[in-house]
Amino acid sequence: MSSKSHGLMRTAAIAALLIAAVAVTVSVTGKSPVAGQQTSLREMSDGLVKIASQASPSVVFITVSKEMRERMPHGMGPGMMPDDLFEYFFGPGMPGRPRMPQNEDRRDDRRDEGQKRQVPFGQGSGFIVSSDGYILTNHHVVGDADKVSVKLVDGREFDAKIVGSDEKTEVALIKIEATGLPTLPLGDSDTLRVGELVVAIGNPFGLEHSVSMGIVSARGRGDIGITDYADFIQTDAAINPGNSGGPLLNVNGEVVGMNTAIFSRTGGYMGIGLAIPVNMIKYVESQLREKGSVSRGYLGIIIQNLTPDLAKQFGVQVDKGILVGGVSPDSPAEKAGIKQGDVITSFDGHPADEVQSFRSRVSTTKPGTSVALTILRDGKEEQKTVEIGELPKDEEGRITSRGGAETHKDLGITVQNLSDELASRFGYEKEQGVVITDVDPNSAAAQSGLQPGMLVQEVNRKAVHNTREFEDAVKADKEAKSVLLLVRDGKYSRFVVLKLKD
Repeated sequence: MSSKSHGLMRTAAIAALLIAAVAVTVSVTGKSPVAGQQTSLREMSDGLVKIASQASPSVVFITVSKEMRERMPHGMGPGMMPDDLFEYFFGPGMPGRPRMPQNEDRRDDRRDEGQKRQVPFGQGSGFIVSSDGYILTNHHVVGDADKVSVKLVDGREFDAKIVGSDEKTEVALIKIEATGLPTLPLGDSDTLRVGELVVAIGNPFGLEHSVSMGIVSARGRGDIGITDYADFIQTDAAINPGNSGGPLLNVNGEVVGMNTAIFSRTGGYMGIGLAIPVNMIKYVESQLREKGSVSRGYLGIIIQNLTPDLAKQFGVQVDKGILVGGVSPDSPAEKAGIKQGDVITSFDGHPADEVQSFRSRVSTTKPGTSVALTILRDGKEEQKTVEIGELPKDEEGRITSRGGAETHKDLGITVQNLSDELASRFGYEKEQGVVITDVDPNSAAAQSGLQPGMLVQEVNRKAVHNTREFEDAVKADKEAKSVLLLVRDGKYSRFVVLKLKD
């Protein structure tokens, strides 16, 4: 028998079994499986319609503008035509044409000053969280705006004031003067599960109140360079430019996240959207509403993810945890008895298994709060109670993770202290400096050929021995537009000039 004939017989047999199964199901239950599936799909569809209809009135369309000074051509004023078209196009003093001196000084003054006007430069989404007009959105939607306008689903438009905007978490709070507004309930992002259905509502490309559906693709997405405090929800619900600031909802119609960014090679939807967890938003929103700025929790430790190799070296039998690489003097952690080499396995009852999520949870804990920590020290479990401090202002822009690593967005590199292990691995036993552990592929550093494993020995002709000295040397000249680095790669050194981002 040919393989083709065998395949046809196998297909026919499977089809016969399926027909028999359907027949049995119908005879026993009196219902067709197809009919049951149709009922389930209809119920699911009705549920999504209900979510969209109930949530849409609370989702707003935001447009922003910035005050710009419009330069007037020579001889022109607001609402005026040029004194001379030839002069307008070719400039004053054109050969063969006399200049027109009358009122020239006044015209020049008017030209230099120009006319101020509001220029639209962006749009996005937001959602109402209180009936008296408080609205949450993204920092990058309203943070640089001089004027913010809000349009409701019923067509009403309002001017909004910015209550507060936090660049570090990408959360902003604005306010319109209105009452009796529909609001969205805030859910609990900690209970969100991978695979759970979610709905995104917003204004992609200005198409107002568009609804898309997807699932939670992943949780705890961090260290992707979007915000300093990142713990993103990843979803495949369609998110495009203009969705920023809009809500991500669960099947109960509760906000579980704020749509913020996408991964895309085209500028549009490619199946990977990122949303800020609502539990982080709750903390930031309350701080912004209370005082217009955010106070962040602070432990005072340098941390890194616990890898299997590190776990073996430290003698702990856990797969995940936060390894303490250093403790700042007089910090809350030191006062609570936390030591270098401790492994934190839980924070306030929540598992501590990833650096970015851990940092975000610490930062959104109100200063003065007492928190229980579970740690492993020399393989033995201990309980510690620490009173969370307030992050010092000089630490606001610093990212401390991966055992003393410092991320410098202006340079596009991450550097780490030169430990004995790193020195041995890269052949720098007799050298001093900081090791590059990560390079932004879109940065000038990458274009200059910098790679992980290289050793930065000098910054602006000054030797550096650790990340603190590196940081101080980079910031020493506030007016500098570039930094000169002496970089060692194996046995060879070279100078590299990196331009600082504006």
